[in-house]
Amino acid sequence: MAICFGDKNMKRRGLRRLGIMCIAALVCFLQIGCQKQAAQSRAVTEAPVETPAAKAESPPAVEQGPKIKFENIVCDLGDIGPGSKNICDFEFTNVGDSLLKITDVSKTCGCTPFTLKKSEFAPGESGVLQVSYNASSRPGPITKHLRVSTNDQTNPQTNLTVKAKITEAVSYEPKRLELILNKENAGCPDIILKSLNGQPFSIKGFKTTGRFQSTEDCITADFDPNASATEFVLHPKVDMAKLRRGTSGMVAITVAYPENQVVSIPFKILPRFKIEPSSITVFDAKAGKSVTREVWIVNNYDEVFEIESTSSEKGAMKVISQETKDNHCKFELEITPPTAEGGEKVFTDVLYVNIKDGEKLQISCHGYYAKEASGSSE
Repeated sequence: MAICFGDKNMKRRGLRRLGIMCIAALVCFLQIGCQKQAAQSRAVTEAPVETPAAKAESPPAVEQGPKIKFENIVCDLGDIGPGSKNICDFEFTNVGDSLLKITDVSKTCGCTPFTLKKSEFAPGESGVLQVSYNASSRPGPITKHLRVSTNDQTNPQTNLTVKAKITEAVSYEPKRLELILNKENAGCPDIILKSLNGQPFSIKGFKTTGRFQSTEDCITADFDPNASATEFVLHPKVDMAKLRRGTSGMVAITVAYPENQVVSIPFKILPRFKIEPSSITVFDAKAGKSVTREVWIVNNYDEVFEIESTSSEKGAMKVISQETKDNHCKFELEITPPTAEGGEKVFTDVLYVNIKDGEKLQISCHGYYAKEASGSSE
């Protein structure tokens, strides 16, 4: 009996030890798992973070195919003077991995010439598109555009912009010149130039251009290019013989302020004679079928004049009546369209009118044949 009782106690103690050992093993397993998780967390926390500086130091990625990249696509010149000459440099680089070809540079206006030394650029090679802008004489903001075409497949066209604000450094009066042929010196007034901010300037050039080459330098003025002041008064001198050969033109005065700028003053000449209408147009013309038109010649200076002779350049125009009184003359013209040779659609002629004092006037005619009459006569 005692032995049996002892055996039971030994079994109970054995089971108790086994339970304790299982619990201890489970605790150790949980501790090991927590330690691994904590180590992983420390590894993530202590991992180096990529900073913007580190990113900037990394070399740029090279893209596939040719790839053009401009440093700037807008060139803002800021304030510039009227008539000034300006340069914009558009720098670019081929950031691709094959040959870049610039195939075309088109301008949306005709006042932005450009210079490009070559049209092909190897990978990593840079170039400069140099654009010139000559400012107009009119103050105000300007915007000019260019379009660059390349073999860049993702960006075959790049639009470039030139911006500026044209500001006057020197004011001038008068703004335009009205010249009259029967007045001394054509009635040309003095030209006054003034600095707008009180800084002195100098005059470097004075030139006149006209519609006809024979009227160039029909207005001149004396000046000292070495003189500097905040105001100048110029006394223009008019060559009356040259002035009679034109109808209008431009006085261009170059001033240094500090860079060369151009003051442009248009001039208009009141001619001795005015022709109304100045030209004749005939629609639905038929070869050989005459039409009549009335034309007036008026002397703008109220002078009495006399018609010496008239002549037609091609024989299509003829004066059938003429009435002259005081400062005007009325013509009745007969216009006979010629045969339309070779399917021509238009005919032209000029009637020359010789005034007795030697001046010659022109009356032009443009005729448009009717569709069924082109190439035939009636």
